[in-house]
Amino acid sequence: MTYDIIVVGAGPAGLTAALYALRAGKSVLILEKGAFGGQATFSPKIENYPGMTEISGSDLADKMVEQVLYQGADVDVEEVVEIKNEGNLKKVVTDSGEHLARAVIVATGAHHRRLGVEGEDKFIGEGISFCAVCDGAFYKDKKVLVIGGGNSALQEALSLSEICEEVTIVQNLAFFTGEERLQALINKKDNVSVIFSHTVERVLGDTAFEGIVIKGEKGERELKADGMFVAIGLVPEMKAFESVIELDERGYAKSGEACITKTEGIYVAGDCRTKDVRQISTACADGAIAALTAVKYVENL
Repeated sequence: MTYDIIVVGAGPAGLTAALYALRAGKSVLILEKGAFGGQATFSPKIENYPGMTEISGSDLADKMVEQVLYQGADVDVEEVVEIKNEGNLKKVVTDSGEHLARAVIVATGAHHRRLGVEGEDKFIGEGISFCAVCDGAFYKDKKVLVIGGGNSALQEALSLSEICEEVTIVQNLAFFTGEERLQALINKKDNVSVIFSHTVERVLGDTAFEGIVIKGEKGERELKADGMFVAIGLVPEMKAFESVIELDERGYAKSGEACITKTEGIYVAGDCRTKDVRQISTACADGAIAALTAVKYVENL
């Protein structure tokens, strides 16, 4: 089958793109290699999405998925490894086959950035996590570390403070970069402490995670803990598409608000493109724009 539009990625951008394309009467296939909902599913509480006073990321994702399925989207769990431009048709190659479409919207988002230090890989999933809502319950009444100082790190720390005995935030800068409102909430938590201007040098432990070594102006010291949550940013997942989408030096798709790429009929939406603000609402906006542009392209073929 040849689809009108294939959407690669099922985060807020991809699901919104699929919704708009379906509402325009186009056939849509959504390809997702992992969890539906993207990075939003890692947020225990979302309070800045229009129309929602408060909702968890996983619940919001469930609603978005339900909506596109109701509208008639086809969905496959496959990893896209390449997109081939064949003129009026695009061939989307996955780890289990090939699909054809008249237009493609890439909305692959980004994945969690790692520290890249000794011992980290050894304990990922066994003491080191990237998601408090997923793994926080394992550390009830225990001591944990949160690495980072942006919105994600502060939200992780706040969530963990509700169940953990002690939360220590380690930030490499001398200040937080997250919202002032979140900083104020952190400051009110008696069981949350902060260490500024320190970097993580290595992870401690032979057979089990024991803590980390951090380094500041006065040298190195050890921090003992039962677990660690890393929240230091995201890395775009665009390498597989560099033959049809121009990437910047950090690996993000070079594209403005119009969501177009260097290849006619291929569009990009959400956190995987160059932009100043990466929020669920801006990802949804990208998805709508990319879909409407793709629909117009398909109708003019």
